Amino acid sequence: MPYVPATDAQREDMLHRIGLVSIKELFEDFPAALRYPRLDLDEGLGELEVLRELEAMSSANVTADSCRWFLGAGAYDHFIPSAVPYLASRGEFVTAYTPYQPEVSQGTLQAIFEYQSMIADLTGMEAVNAGHYDGATALAEAVLMGLRGGADRRRVLLPDGLHPEYREVISSYLVAADVAVETYSGTPAAAAAASPDDLAVLVACYPDFFGRVADLSGAAEAVHAKGGILAVLADPVMLGLLKSPGEWGADVVAAEGQSLGNDLSYGGPYLGIMATTNALVRRLPGRIVGEARDAEGRRGFVLTLVAREQHIRREKAVSNICSNQGLATLRSCIHLALMGRSGMRRAAELCWHRAHWCARRIAALDGFSVAPGVFFKEFVVTTPIDAETLSERLCGRGIVCGLPLSRYWPERRRELLVCVTEKNSKADIEDLAEALREEAK
Repeated sequence: MPYVPATDAQREDMLHRIGLVSIKELFEDFPAALRYPRLDLDEGLGELEVLRELEAMSSANVTADSCRWFLGAGAYDHFIPSAVPYLASRGEFVTAYTPYQPEVSQGTLQAIFEYQSMIADLTGMEAVNAGHYDGATALAEAVLMGLRGGADRRRVLLPDGLHPEYREVISSYLVAADVAVETYSGTPAAAAAASPDDLAVLVACYPDFFGRVADLSGAAEAVHAKGGILAVLADPVMLGLLKSPGEWGADVVAAEGQSLGNDLSYGGPYLGIMATTNALVRRLPGRIVGEARDAEGRRGFVLTLVAREQHIRREKAVSNICSNQGLATLRSCIHLALMGRSGMRRAAELCWHRAHWCARRIAALDGFSVAPGVFFKEFVVTTPIDAETLSERLCGRGIVCGLPLSRYWPERRRELLVCVTEKNSKADIEDLAEALREEAK
């Protein structure tokens, strides 16, 4: 069902209805000198010449599939079944808008409902909203949920392993708020126990920016004892293998949904996943789709809970910038349905085993070492030479070896964040190890 623009007859009818003869009359309020400026453009090219020029330009691009890719740091190269883009690109979905009218939006509403159901299962939570801008804004909104617990609770604890850009987004959200934002190291439970009684929210990463998997045991109990809530930033792929945040007692879960069927180059924001408990559902921004029955008992879907300022008075809105990333949510829904429980677990197992095997392979090289501890998919490598220099050398060989940590911490010149997913084969890992050995001399 392709999109069809207005016909000439339809445009003529619209002009007639507003009392105009031509489209030019629509622009008469603009100064005449600005209406049709002369553009200094070269003489036009034919379609064949344009295609050749565009192909030449695109051939200079480097993609995750055109080289050996070991870069993560918040955006990940995971396998996407071919059915995901095919189904999500159908005209019924591509041209669908936000489902304000359930009677004409049942397909979109059901897709969101199924997405919510699968994310609830994956995270171990009870309620999921219809999607947010990206993982960073979802986490910032989770912090705001904690701050809504009462005026006497104004302390936010962030882990030292939080993604630097996520930290910046949270700072932007709280720039005008009277809130104490502190950074903690060690276990979340210990940080909560040492916190004053004005704790609003403690954020735990699962895993953190460096791939480290935190011990969440006792965290929820310690946070709740101080009257705050536990917000967990999770990797949705890892949740196919390890204990869910809900099982750890999390009150809110935020995640970046790009790993679930969305391309690295999807553009703009990705997909912010937000899930919570029934007890906190009215603090959750966005909207929730629920299942209902019509007068004849037939199954249908409606917007059950809507806390957006577009729907209610602004002063009563939970958030005034939340929105549903419709196509990204749809792709994640299709991806999860295709992968199923066993597929998600298998993908996570491959990430785990291949990343640990790669870490052992690199640690065996002269001058290289790997940070100790439990990690998932990503790990920090200490390099014998400047990591930025090493990265540039490997890029010349068609290997994107990871993220030099000097990007965010200038003093960490000899550290590299390496990411391994299920798409990195044994041959890819061997090539990476050999290239590191040769170029580090």
